[in-house]
Amino acid sequence: MKNVPRVAYFPDSFLEVDGLAMTSNRLLGYAKKNGYPFLCIHAGDKTESKKDGSVEYLSLKRSPISFPMDDKLKYDPFFQRHTNKVLKKIMEFQPDIFHITGLNDVSIMGAYLSWKLKMPMVGSWHTNLHEFAARRLTRMFRFLPNNALDKVTGVAEKKIMDGTVLYYKMPKILLAPNQELKSILEKGTNREVHIMSRGVDTEKFSPQKRTVSDGTIRFGFVGRLRAEKNVRLLEKLEKEIAKKTDKKFEFLIVGDGNEREWLEENMSHANFTGFLEGEKLSEAYANMDIFIFPSETDAFGNVVQEANASGVPSLVTDKGGPQYIVQDKKTGFICKNIEEFAKYSLELMDNREKLLKMKEASREFALSRSWDSVFDSVYETYKECIRQKKAVQEKNSSPNSK
Repeated sequence: MKNVPRVAYFPDSFLEVDGLAMTSNRLLGYAKKNGYPFLCIHAGDKTESKKDGSVEYLSLKRSPISFPMDDKLKYDPFFQRHTNKVLKKIMEFQPDIFHITGLNDVSIMGAYLSWKLKMPMVGSWHTNLHEFAARRLTRMFRFLPNNALDKVTGVAEKKIMDGTVLYYKMPKILLAPNQELKSILEKGTNREVHIMSRGVDTEKFSPQKRTVSDGTIRFGFVGRLRAEKNVRLLEKLEKEIAKKTDKKFEFLIVGDGNEREWLEENMSHANFTGFLEGEKLSEAYANMDIFIFPSETDAFGNVVQEANASGVPSLVTDKGGPQYIVQDKKTGFICKNIEEFAKYSLELMDNREKLLKMKEASREFALSRSWDSVFDSVYETYKECIRQKKAVQEKNSSPNSK
């Protein structure tokens, strides 16, 4: 495989259930399908190595004192004890480039080894840690007066963002999930930043998987039921809709988390399925009519694309990555507040022709978003990063540079 970079990949999330883990597994699938040499170093239940075609894996067990960052995602303050094992594997594999994905134990090790070995490194942004932290602090300190709460969360969000941007100065080229983050990273790091969107499986997620036809309008949500997803807006939206229509509707809520109990207690038109995967998840998406995604912290929003592929238009906030997926007033609506969520929800409930047209447009848009095109671009970024590194080395080694 001449001219194909040998990649050492350090994903912060790999076995978990989130957007980065899904994207990481897709990337490895792409490498395997094409026979590209690829080494994935990740945290797992035990320390072991294995190989699957052209893809090699090194799983590293976290210590008992690891603490949770988000659901099953943890941080191990002693993860660097694996450094020699990883270095040995790196020397055996002989990568051309390192790829880190965020500010966590696995990627920190990758960044350190890239610096130690003077290897070119690409960094991709997947999680808005600063916004996640602000949401969690808001939930923890609700007892504070609003002014004090805003000050605490504002300072924390800015400090975490500043620290994260500083960390992302280490890679030579960055990958960002949307234009807003691309601009922030370009300004904050003075690095070259490319867009890395995400694809969607249009066979797995399809309108053909629908199994209901009872006339009920189903508003859907898929994701973690946690504060950073702003899921309490679902309860507010339910009440607004109930006040203004007598049509039959239901909220189909897929996922789990510590906000589920509150939502169950406060929503009267909701069906909570818990975590779903495989065909059951595909069926749930297809049974939705309008997808509601109130998160203001998602860097991308895979679930919006999965809804698109299922022929479901989406209502999203005007903050975060999902707004860059929705084609406003064509495949969904970008909403500024709860009033707009309610307005557009009722509009689609009352106008069946418009709803059907948006369903068709959503599916058509999803068909244009292939994973292969996404990862083709990622590999071009790898090649560019390697070229830049070589150019710097050649310049530094030339007689005229001395």
